Amino acid sequence: MKTSVVFLLCLSVFPGLSQGRVVGEGETGFAECNVFFPGQFPPEGFTEPFHVKICQQYNKEPRFATLYSTKDKIPLYSAFKYTKPAQNEEENWLVEPQIDDPENDLQEMVHEADIVGTVTNLGANQALTSDYAGSGYERGLLNPSLLNEEDFQMATYTLTNAVPLSPSLSKSWHRDIRKVVEQALVPHCSKKDHLYLLAGAIPSSVRVKGKVSVPETLWLAACCDAPEGWSLGLVKKMNDENSLEDLTVGELEKQLLAGVQLFKGNCGEDNQSQEKTEAIMQAVSQIRSGEQVGTSDNQEAKGSGWVRRVAGIIAAPFIKLLELLIYVFVELVKFVFYFLWLVIKRVGGTVLDGVYSLWTGLISYLKAISMVLISIPYDVGRVIVNIFLGFLQIIQDVASLTYRILSIPVGFVLHLAAFPYHFICAIPSVLKDMATGIGGTFSLVIDATAALLHGFYYLAGHIVKRFVPKGSSDD
Repeated sequence: MKTSVVFLLCLSVFPGLSQGRVVGEGETGFAECNVFFPGQFPPEGFTEPFHVKICQQYNKEPRFATLYSTKDKIPLYSAFKYTKPAQNEEENWLVEPQIDDPENDLQEMVHEADIVGTVTNLGANQALTSDYAGSGYERGLLNPSLLNEEDFQMATYTLTNAVPLSPSLSKSWHRDIRKVVEQALVPHCSKKDHLYLLAGAIPSSVRVKGKVSVPETLWLAACCDAPEGWSLGLVKKMNDENSLEDLTVGELEKQLLAGVQLFKGNCGEDNQSQEKTEAIMQAVSQIRSGEQVGTSDNQEAKGSGWVRRVAGIIAAPFIKLLELLIYVFVELVKFVFYFLWLVIKRVGGTVLDGVYSLWTGLISYLKAISMVLISIPYDVGRVIVNIFLGFLQIIQDVASLTYRILSIPVGFVLHLAAFPYHFICAIPSVLKDMATGIGGTFSLVIDATAALLHGFYYLAGHIVKRFVPKGSSDD
């Protein structure tokens, strides 16, 4: 592995440069990574619950999109655009923490060694570096780094973009894809920015260390979404490194899951230019023939180049030693930077906490003093008013009590003093009333007796007149 010391130092100091965001269920397609699909429509038909959409980012910009299978622990496809051939082959492998632990706070891809013990179930849903170690397989990139430059290339080195490939097959796949894209596809697409590429893998039942699925087939689908556009499919079987079958996108979709549609509207497959299609097929055929010849020539060159192999064997220990020294130096520098960052963080955090506590206490003290000073005049005025009101209440109570005490004897004395006068004055009236009563009584008796005698006299006269004859009176 070739390693850039400067790149590693920068990534150690600024780990947030590389990001891979797991797209939420409520977001449309691959969110901001929809730009890597024609018309911003991702493939349809990949609907299993263990399919995870990842928007691969670097320097806070989307670089390509990946559909990852947590069941097979490999990507099913990566969607990208051709930029231009890479100038170097720096490798810096990262993992995506959110695939294994959706509740963690890490929103970006990180080095596996930096999160061991901090991410729950790390490796439960994705492949790790340890799964490839000593297995005889390499981490083959679906989106090849050789077709990308600068930041786009850096973003490809994630285990969510890698599948287990034998060293020879990985080399053959990347060589084939690079030649096909650069020599057959790009020259026949009038707008390079409209050349959309899908590189995928079909999982098999073969597992690396019982976890990571070894693909049975690798495939590439290309779409030139431009006037006189076209689409093309390529397939490479795992059991034949030199195979490279070209076919239509519709034929490729039949080899994938049922109901899969890679490009919305088939990318003009029904109306594509026959001449361009034949030219592309001829270019692919020439590349395929050139590969086979090149393979034979390489074998002859290897047979005649034993001196270089011996020299390589002798130089290998020194190269390994140099790589080890560079690795130790890089790790030491990383440790120093991490230690300094930790010290600054702790000291700065302590100072900031102290300043914050002091400021909070000062604000609370000033607030309390202000409230007390403001409340003093109010409290004094309230006390004075209460004292005055109390004094008035006391005067009122004393006056009322005095009045009640004095009003009782005065009335009694007045009534007592007036009693003899009223008594003496009442005697003549009483005697008069008594005399009047007695006189009235005697008068009533006399009147009654007279009336009775008059009555008897009248009765006797009436009887005499009625029964005594008038003649007797003449005699």
